[in-house]
Amino acid sequence: ELLAGEMSHRVKNLLALAAGLTNITPRSTDTKEEMAKQLTQRLTALGRAHELVRPLPDGQGEAALLGDLFTVLLAPYDDVGAFAGRIRVAVPRMGLGEKSATSLALVIHELATNSLKYGALSNDKGLLDISGALVEDDIEIVWSEHGGADARSPQSMEGYGSKLLQRTISGQL
Repeated sequence: ELLAGEMSHRVKNLLALAAGLTNITPRSTDTKEEMAKQLTQRLTALGRAHELVRPLPDGQGEAALLGDLFTVLLAPYDDVGAFAGRIRVAVPRMGLGEKSATSLALVIHELATNSLKYGALSNDKGLLDISGALVEDDIEIVWSEHGGADARSPQSMEGYGSKLLQRTISGQL
């Protein structure tokens, strides 16, 4: 009964997340084809993140390794033709809980999509460098792009991606 209740709770949460993404994805797309592609990419990224959550040895709980999460989620961006080898990830070896892994997966996917559209991965000369360090009890992650398109300051921080990042980072991470 307990297992069935937990499964029901998780399925409801996943469906609520899928419904939420379905409702807000049209805000950042112009065509139904773009919407379908973005929604599929976001759901696939969450699926990849969920696959990484696994039991840790010695009853330490369930976690995904931080580096594995970045590697799995960024692999499609590093594989596209001229992009091969242009993404560098150097983060501490540490586990993430399931909730953190799912939230961070959304953030990584959003930043990678923006990099592909507007940043370092938008041309064949850019480099994406992600580093991390432990700062007391926290992890500090630096997402740095070099050699991309000329960046312009956004008119406002009111876009879908900005709101998603703000809510996810401040509210869940």
